[in-house]
Amino acid sequence: MFKNYLKVGFRNIIRNKAFSAINLLGLVLGMVCFLFIFLWIQDEKSIDNFHDNGENLYNVYYSVKSEDRLDGTYQSPTGYNDERFYPLVDGVEESVPGITRITHYASGYELPWGYPETFTVGDKMYKLEGSRAREGFFKMFNYPIVAGDSQTPLSSINTIAISRKMAEMFFGSPENAVNKIVRYDDDLDLTVTSVFENVPSKSSLAFDYLIDWKTFEKEQVNYASDNILTTIQVDDNASINEVERNINEYFQTRIDPNAPIFVEAKLAPYQDRYLKASFENGEPAGGRIDYLELFGAVALFILIIACINYMNLSTARSVKRAKEVGVRKVVGSSRKHLMRQFLMESILLSLFAVIISILLTWVLLPYVNDLTGKHIGLPFLVPSYWLAVLGLILVTGIVAGSYPALFMSSLKPVEVLQGSLQFSGSSKWLRKGLTVFQFGLSILLLIVTLVVSKQTDYVQNSHLGYDRENLIYIRIEGTLSDAEKYSVFKQEASKLPGIALVDRSSEAPHSMTFEVFDPVNWEGKSIGESVGFMPKSVGFDYLQIMNLKVSKGRGFSREIATDSAEAFMVNQEAVKQMGMTEPLGKWVSAWKKKGRIVGILEDYHTASLHQKIKPVIVDVKENLDFGFILVRTLPGQTKEALADLKTVYRRINPNRPFDFKFADSEYQAMYKSEQVIAKLSNIFSVLAILISCLGLLGLAMFSAQQRIKEVAVRKVLGASVSNIMGLFSKDIMILVGVSFFITVPLGWYLMNRWLQGFAYKVDLSWWIFALAGIIAFLIAFLTISSQSLKVAYSNPAESLRSE
Repeated sequence: MFKNYLKVGFRNIIRNKAFSAINLLGLVLGMVCFLFIFLWIQDEKSIDNFHDNGENLYNVYYSVKSEDRLDGTYQSPTGYNDERFYPLVDGVEESVPGITRITHYASGYELPWGYPETFTVGDKMYKLEGSRAREGFFKMFNYPIVAGDSQTPLSSINTIAISRKMAEMFFGSPENAVNKIVRYDDDLDLTVTSVFENVPSKSSLAFDYLIDWKTFEKEQVNYASDNILTTIQVDDNASINEVERNINEYFQTRIDPNAPIFVEAKLAPYQDRYLKASFENGEPAGGRIDYLELFGAVALFILIIACINYMNLSTARSVKRAKEVGVRKVVGSSRKHLMRQFLMESILLSLFAVIISILLTWVLLPYVNDLTGKHIGLPFLVPSYWLAVLGLILVTGIVAGSYPALFMSSLKPVEVLQGSLQFSGSSKWLRKGLTVFQFGLSILLLIVTLVVSKQTDYVQNSHLGYDRENLIYIRIEGTLSDAEKYSVFKQEASKLPGIALVDRSSEAPHSMTFEVFDPVNWEGKSIGESVGFMPKSVGFDYLQIMNLKVSKGRGFSREIATDSAEAFMVNQEAVKQMGMTEPLGKWVSAWKKKGRIVGILEDYHTASLHQKIKPVIVDVKENLDFGFILVRTLPGQTKEALADLKTVYRRINPNRPFDFKFADSEYQAMYKSEQVIAKLSNIFSVLAILISCLGLLGLAMFSAQQRIKEVAVRKVLGASVSNIMGLFSKDIMILVGVSFFITVPLGWYLMNRWLQGFAYKVDLSWWIFALAGIIAFLIAFLTISSQSLKVAYSNPAESLRSE
């Protein structure tokens, strides 16, 4: 019997080529979208999921409570009262039951953190990205050692573990690198104890080297770095709640009880740091997981749209197959057998669609990887993937074929064979409901696309309060850390053609990540009052090079001798949070320096638009040995200016590669996720509309077949082509209108919720929803026009001829 179902189903698909092709196209489009999103979600969920101890690994995160707010961070809070400490380091394994191992990972020990650092071997010099890690790191995580000490790497001071890539760059092979010396930062010789395999793309941590933690502690003498990630491994039978409680009790003994903020240590599964990087009320609450949930829903919606499209097209063809059903029932076929037959056809068509979809996915994956920055491949050798594909075939086939199977098998042979077939009101309403649901999802995707595109454009093109065009920055390192060398560089660079201004800053223009509470005091501060400041030390020309505006007072001046030692500037937000009404001339103290507020800066963005503008405090320090050199080039002369700047840089700082970044490009890179989401939304909304149009086409075909004699009579009585088109368009356009009015509130709710992740966002203007509606109406009208024109120009004599 199964063989017979298969044979008949295949014959019906081949016999009705046009119908099958339209159905197949809809299913293929839906499945391709589903497969791409499925693979992307699986790839995101696989990040950090390759460690053998993964289920027992937990990140320590911190809930930080100040007087008026509650924040959260995965980074260890340090630096209270000008003292350095690293919470949960010494003796925690012995003090807290249930902990097997603990390790720390820091992406830098000097400001600015996390930037590539210079390594030299002989005449080879490269900038590479890496970190510091505590002994035990390689025992907790699966980063295989391929050469050297695999048992105790990072156990001795002034040692380093390097990647295979780094070993080959400097020494030709991993084996040749072991026990060799690499010169770090032209200041420190490190011995290579181990070589590890290149870090896979499935790791959220990316590093080409790890310096031992003891060297980290020895060298970090000036900065209280909060750029430290703490990870613990618990026993198999440990109670996480109990371990968390004991860790927190131990943690509280390590911090200053009189600090202006209260810090509580908590645990989160290791993978959560990647998927849930955002915090709400001190707890991990969002981040990439939001996009996974959003596009998971989009994938399901598009597949449902494709299934509804199949239902509509199948019922549109029901008139032609009605006699087939009647004859089958007369010769003894049961309703159960007929249902199986129709389901077999839909499953068979689903099988063909999946085969084509997999081939298309394989062909298009390189382009999708370029778009998303991923390295996704089809997991042909993974059994679970083929189980998922089998499930997709069956679920899609059964869902898409369920209504046609139920409907067609319910037809009565007497009515069918007499030509008096009539469709009940319930079946008509079901088809209309499916159309409303299908097009509603398409309109929802249109709304999502318009809002995401508008917000992405807004964050990329917003005026930030400073000018990021023609602005580059260079990390201060090597001989440029010396104040005299920096002064020479600035003087020579300022004279170059194409260079407008040169100055310095302790932080990158677009990314101030260092926030301090305790070291800052001010006139009129209440006991226990706490404000988190973003500190910045700059040169005298900083305001000019950044084009910052002063709302009150003045900027820093070389002509006023006390400015370098006693002057501060704050932004408007700082004045607001400090509660000052007349801030000019009030004293402020920070970092053992006390002075007066000489000017108020207009608020400007120091981070992404996901975050609110925070209080900023600025002082003058021309002799800092860290930070960035800022260079403003003249419009249209950047290329020539960079070439001359490189010559000056290499002469003054010969032991460092000339490495620079464009402020505008780095700012744009902060919104890479939003850019990808916007592009994917555009693609998926177009495909959803296309699939929905196929469904509307099916509904128009069905309506035309049902009303063909009515149309013929109307034409005989004098109805024009426009009258006939209006007759067909009206009912379907009403359905599109109903779907629009149902979808708008849902679209507003979902987009309003998504926009809450931005501190600065676009308004959900009425025209966004109106435009989505207009696009939907136009596309729907154009879709049904082809079918209505065909009916309007048909010969009434043929339609009225007796069958």
